[in-house]
Amino acid sequence: MSNISDDRLAPDAPQGENLVTSNLAVRRVAIDTYRENVVYLHRDCAVYRAEGFQALSKVEVRANGRHILATLNVVDDLAIVGCHELGLSEDAFLQLAVKDGHTASVSQAEPPKSIGALYRKIAGERLSRDDFRDIVRDIAELHYSKIELTAFVVATNRDELDREEVYFLTEAMVASGRTLDWHEHLVVDKHCIGGIPGNRTSMLVVPIVAAHGLLCPKTSSRAITSPAGTADTMEVLANVELPFEQLAAIVREHRACLAWGGTANLSPADDVLISVERPLGVDSAGQMVASILSKKIAAGSTHLVLDIPIGPTAKVRSMPEAQRLRRLFEYVAGRMHLSLDVIITDGRQPIGNGIGPVLEARDVMRVLENDPRAPNDLRQKSLRLAGRLIECNPDVRGGDGFAIARDILDSGRALTKMNAIIAAQGQKTFDHNNLQLGALTFDICAAESGVVTGIDNLQVARMARLAGAPKVIGAGVDLFRKLGDAVSSGDVLYRVHAGFQSDLEFARQTCAKSTGYTIGRADEVPHVFVEF
Repeated sequence: MSNISDDRLAPDAPQGENLVTSNLAVRRVAIDTYRENVVYLHRDCAVYRAEGFQALSKVEVRANGRHILATLNVVDDLAIVGCHELGLSEDAFLQLAVKDGHTASVSQAEPPKSIGALYRKIAGERLSRDDFRDIVRDIAELHYSKIELTAFVVATNRDELDREEVYFLTEAMVASGRTLDWHEHLVVDKHCIGGIPGNRTSMLVVPIVAAHGLLCPKTSSRAITSPAGTADTMEVLANVELPFEQLAAIVREHRACLAWGGTANLSPADDVLISVERPLGVDSAGQMVASILSKKIAAGSTHLVLDIPIGPTAKVRSMPEAQRLRRLFEYVAGRMHLSLDVIITDGRQPIGNGIGPVLEARDVMRVLENDPRAPNDLRQKSLRLAGRLIECNPDVRGGDGFAIARDILDSGRALTKMNAIIAAQGQKTFDHNNLQLGALTFDICAAESGVVTGIDNLQVARMARLAGAPKVIGAGVDLFRKLGDAVSSGDVLYRVHAGFQSDLEFARQTCAKSTGYTIGRADEVPHVFVEF
């Protein structure tokens, strides 16, 4: 496997005349600034006054042959940083890689080289391949402040990128970090665009296709605004934060892994952009395509099955919208030489019964163990996705994949493979018959008799999040009724689990405003659009 070196910490360049020569003592300030280098100077610091710095100025910090660019914050409290100190946020401290008390110099920073291209995009101009490479390189090397990042995200939102620009952005994001080569012709992966709670199909697809012999190095994200990501749920069962070399060894031995992708340095610019996209609630088609495909290509995938759920409260809410998104994915994937199979699936409601790390891990293990309590929707969707991946194998006839996947699951081979992956990554104690769930609970019951005609994905996910998930792994929502189920007044629709009284009350207040469930007549259940 090969990788592109990380030159974010470059050696000192020759110091010019205008660089400040006064040295300050580095002080680690324990503030998580989330993918942004921030430094702190006291207002009475001589360097601050001599340089004419202002709050939010871009500065350059040099120490021990290294340098970083950072955003300046000004403080008035000597308990935070003294007049002869330079405070570093957690991100900046890790980037500079020096110890507390080490001397460092700080000076005005030159604007990022790509700032002109950014301004042109803000003005609505179409950018070239070189423009995107320059912008993405500066983003990956943390040369942009959060304000500049926000400007780029907003300028490329909605229809501000044509399809070739999306390709240029994807290509540049792949080049911004490590790229992997597994030295195999067939490396498969599966991805969902998100927005559906409980959709832990990856934890079933991976052991199924690996048991079939396909290589599936699955690196996944943690939740940012959802109740659980794949990495959060897998962490209930095994360690997910492992050195890349160890993950590579696991993949070589077991044909798969299920790990957090943060240690692999794959498309690092994407991680930086996500740090502003998620708080803004921005998830445009172009940015989504570049984000997903850059990660998969950098990870060495040759074949990808992409799940696009459609539903009233999913990210994609109509078939025409799904088809437009599919065409954009297919165009960029084709230019990047990635074989792509896009599948449109049912996104009307959560998949599985549990929402939250422990509850989702329970559902996954019940499916793997062929437990009669296993949620059938999670089982069926996982089998169909796994079947499509298995059909990437030229030795498998089209249409046979589902039966092969079902045989692997029913025979216990998928469970055996999953247990081997868990053991290799570092097994944790987990018993889905004796779950360590949040002890504080309340039930939401049907106010009337009828049929479940609607489940709001966004509202249910929000309740699980307010209850503490994923930080509290046993928190979340356990669903007892799904679309089309008949209910009588007083029947329990779902149970909320929390670990702390304050979280329980937050979730209870949200449920009082809207339960997320609609009860009506059987003919009011929304139609499903699927392509399986």
